[in-house]
Amino acid sequence: MNTAAVLPPAAAPSAATAVPSAAAVRNPIGAHVPVAARGLAGTGLAYARRVGAEAVQVFVANPRGWATPPGNPAQDAEFRTACAEQGIPAYVHAPYLINFGSDTTATRERSADSLRHSLLRGHAIGALGVVLHTGSAVGTAPGGGSRRAEAMAQVRTDVRPLLDELDALGDDAPWLLLEPTAGQGSSLCSRMEDLAEYVDALDGHPKVGVCLDTCHAFAAGHDLAVPGGVREALDALVAAAGPGRLRLIHANDSEDAVGARKDRHANIGAGMIGAEPFRELFEHPETAGVPLVVETPDRKHGGEGAGHALDIGVLKELRERAAVPGQRSRR
Repeated sequence: MNTAAVLPPAAAPSAATAVPSAAAVRNPIGAHVPVAARGLAGTGLAYARRVGAEAVQVFVANPRGWATPPGNPAQDAEFRTACAEQGIPAYVHAPYLINFGSDTTATRERSADSLRHSLLRGHAIGALGVVLHTGSAVGTAPGGGSRRAEAMAQVRTDVRPLLDELDALGDDAPWLLLEPTAGQGSSLCSRMEDLAEYVDALDGHPKVGVCLDTCHAFAAGHDLAVPGGVREALDALVAAAGPGRLRLIHANDSEDAVGARKDRHANIGAGMIGAEPFRELFEHPETAGVPLVVETPDRKHGGEGAGHALDIGVLKELRERAAVPGQRSRR
């Protein structure tokens, strides 16, 4: 465990703590927030205030199921208006079951329906982006061996029409944000260089972006913990996907060593990456204005957002210490 750079715990903000508008801060820092019980605004934004979040990520469907529930127009409007008034960028995370690299037709069809639902719901609530795990090449090729080539062809066949539908939503449509995975199994995209083939399969569509998960990148072999490791990984991302495509960062430490290909998140500074590399994230030109959200353990700190409040506090301290390029618009 890398503990050398762990910062002192930050005090959890109370519900009455004033959180500055995200529009007034560089790199808004927030969390994935729950939305059960009282909905997007009643539960989600209340949680965001409690933990001091300046950005939020939500699910709009069961992340481990295929259901595509309709939204509540009143709640959608309340959430969208509140985020706009408070300058809080919002994002949707698509369900985990989606995999366009599957060798099962039913899975691909359900994946298309599920992603379409997330994109439409994201548009309805004013989300800036919809995060999609990039999937894996399930099964074997007819002659044996990897199905990677077939799986990437499927990505183009299945996702490209959804991007055409995205275009029809207008200029305020959310981005589709590709999230490279930790490298488990026959992953289609885990290393930064894998993004080149994925973006190319989607014709370099102008609304295709990237969500960088620091734990995933570390697990896939990008050693963010060594001096210069963050810069090298971000340079590789830009080289593969192109400048301006990084739109969101999942700021998660890792319980496992670099290259372990295990997706196990740790609290900021309490894992194998350590706190200091997160400061370096703020200092790369490609991250200017890019929000960070934590998906870190909360229950081990008592739940109710206590762990997320601590991690957000640490990241805010690191942001203050960082020398950062000028912020640019991410719309």
